[in-house]
Amino acid sequence: MSALTMSTLRKAQSIVLIVASTVAGSALAAGGGGVALETPIIDTGNQKSLQRGAQVFVNHCMGCHTADYHRYSRMAKDLGLSEEETLENFVFTTDKSGEQTKVGSLMANAMTTDYGRQAFGVVPPNLALTARSRGADWIYTYMKTFYLDEERGGVGVNNVVYPGAAMPHVLWEYQGWQKPVYEVQEQDGVETKVMVGLEQATEGTMSPEEYDAMVTDLTAFLAYLSDPIKQQRQRIGFWVMLFLFGMAILTWFLKQEYWKDIRK
Repeated sequence: MSALTMSTLRKAQSIVLIVASTVAGSALAAGGGGVALETPIIDTGNQKSLQRGAQVFVNHCMGCHTADYHRYSRMAKDLGLSEEETLENFVFTTDKSGEQTKVGSLMANAMTTDYGRQAFGVVPPNLALTARSRGADWIYTYMKTFYLDEERGGVGVNNVVYPGAAMPHVLWEYQGWQKPVYEVQEQDGVETKVMVGLEQATEGTMSPEEYDAMVTDLTAFLAYLSDPIKQQRQRIGFWVMLFLFGMAILTWFLKQEYWKDIRK
């Protein structure tokens, strides 16, 4: 094998290794540092589920987080809501003049960047694209795995999926508080205390099944926010594929007609 060929082969191997390392690192980050993520059954075409998820979002998330890549009017249209219903149930902010935010406005909150950094040590992220960057499984598991942690000081909680999260458990009243379960494991003669799960410390106002349903609706809404034209795109895609299939059949018959005399 020539020196040039060997050099090319080594370069190709290096590229493959780099790509593989990048993919593996991304997968590990998306999975919450190796944590097994749960998969919710969501349907971004279910308007009732999205409406419930939107209520959870605007009541419990939008105080700190924004979704200002999206407009209330677009949400209303996609979720089957009237302008009056949207203003009454989903718009709780005011403009600079003190009047209620218009339905055509972006889904922003009143928290400034400076205040967010001062209060939490980090600016609460925009959640409009979180389902696209993190994944629906990550959001669902994240909202279910907060637990009491006395070492966290003012926050008082930690998270299995995102250790050290600055966000408090805003849905604690519904889920109740969880505490970690530890197990002593021995490796190479060294005993280590390892967290192996969570258990309920105090009951919430919802049963585990009801809380799971609420988090599923919230996850579905965030998945919708990250890709609001998904349903429309899929509908259009169906008709495009049907058209192409029909054209393929017509083209085949046309070919048969053109070539029938030549084949004879």
